[in-house]
Amino acid sequence: MKLSIGLIFCLLVLGIDGQSWLSFLGEAGRGTRDMWRAYSDMREANYKNADKYFHARGNYDAAQRGPGGAWAAKVISDAREGIQEFMGRGAEDSRADQFANEWGRSGKDPNHFRPAGLPSKY
Repeated sequence: MKLSIGLIFCLLVLGIDGQSWLSFLGEAGRGTRDMWRAYSDMREANYKNADKYFHARGNYDAAQRGPGGAWAAKVISDAREGIQEFMGRGAEDSRADQFANEWGRSGKDPNHFRPAGLPSKY
């Protein structure tokens, strides 16, 4: 629901023309894949204290795609944190995750959160 409202908002209010609209959607799709890749890598690595790095990396990679990727990263990050808070996860941890999400989306180096010893594959 959020996705469709966001897309309609961009189309109507922001006045995105046909070509820009297609570009935005492509960026959003690629950004979504970037977020999924970071999540998959986090699960595969299963490395202690690495979650903030993967949050920042997924948001960074997605935002590098352009406005559509940054939008997708924000929607996915906000939804993920909202669900986790609803399920009873601590608000402090959620704030720390959101800080890492915003760090990455703003273009700052996600390696700031990289834990020592995390394999170079990630």
